[in-house]
Amino acid sequence: MQRDNQDEHLDDGELSKTQLKRHSQEMHDLGVKLVKLGSNALKQIPLDDETAAAVKLAKKIEHKREGYRRQLQLVAKLLRNREVGPILAAIDELENKALYQAAHFHALEQWRDRIIQQGDDAIQALLEKYPHGDRQQLRQYARQAAKEQEQNKPPAASRALFKYIRTLSETAK
Repeated sequence: MQRDNQDEHLDDGELSKTQLKRHSQEMHDLGVKLVKLGSNALKQIPLDDETAAAVKLAKKIEHKREGYRRQLQLVAKLLRNREVGPILAAIDELENKALYQAAHFHALEQWRDRIIQQGDDAIQALLEKYPHGDRQQLRQYARQAAKEQEQNKPPAASRALFKYIRTLSETAK
């Protein structure tokens, strides 16, 4: 175990063979992931022209075994010479889009519930986050929703409040 640790950290700051191989394999895996993406998803990834062209060619020759392997090597080589942080972030966002949307939806529901329960204090907090909101409209929805809850009526005002909060969050983007 001691030997492995020494191999990876060289004195002059260079990467060891093990680190270079690991980085090379990571870039190869990233290249495969890029090739497997659909064309619409690929458009959302921030690739330079050369790398994008190499990925598109790899997609075309995917069923030509040796040519595909060599093209993936080229894609990996191009990725090794680039900053891949934005690429990884874009892929993560694509892969976890449903999770992000669900979390955003739950946050909006919490705002709605908080406004109905706390009233003006919650409205003030929401307006601090979204200053372009209409305080009067929010108060009206909150009063109607509270009244509907008391009378055990369908939550029409609560839904309207949720839609209004969602509109505020979308216009803030």
